[in-house]
Amino acid sequence: MRRVLVLNQDYSPISVCSSERAFLLIYLDKAELVHEDPSSQMRSVGRSYPTPSVIRLQKYIFIPFKSVMLTRQNIFKRDGNKCLYCGSGKDLTLDHIMPKSRGGHSSWTNLGTACKRCNSLKGNKTPEEAEMELSKQPFKPSYVMFVRNFSGFTSEDWLQYLSLN
Repeated sequence: MRRVLVLNQDYSPISVCSSERAFLLIYLDKAELVHEDPSSQMRSVGRSYPTPSVIRLQKYIFIPFKSVMLTRQNIFKRDGNKCLYCGSGKDLTLDHIMPKSRGGHSSWTNLGTACKRCNSLKGNKTPEEAEMELSKQPFKPSYVMFVRNFSGFTSEDWLQYLSLN
């Protein structure tokens, strides 16, 4: 399935959708085609249409605050589906860097991906106490960073709208 970057009327990125959904928005005059994918076309019985890569909504959608939701899947995406301790990609689970029993909270900066083996070895300790080094510190991704790096397919056409300037 091809992914399409959806821009607000002011060209700010707001989401990613399927090419079929993007085509429907264009067909219903709710969006305009900004960039097309030259490598493919969408076909009907009698016509062919360009496959969208980037679309822009016709009306401005007010979004008060864009933030990445804290979910299990988003933490796995942020960490590249690899254990933060050993780098394994098998039997993954979530680990509280500072254990909940010791005052740790469920937050972007305290949750990380860990394999079951490393999570069990770490137990109710901090990484320093367990003498286990994190490959990278957990962080809260910005919305634009998340769309750019973790939403799946990205086209070269997207980059000018997803810059972090």
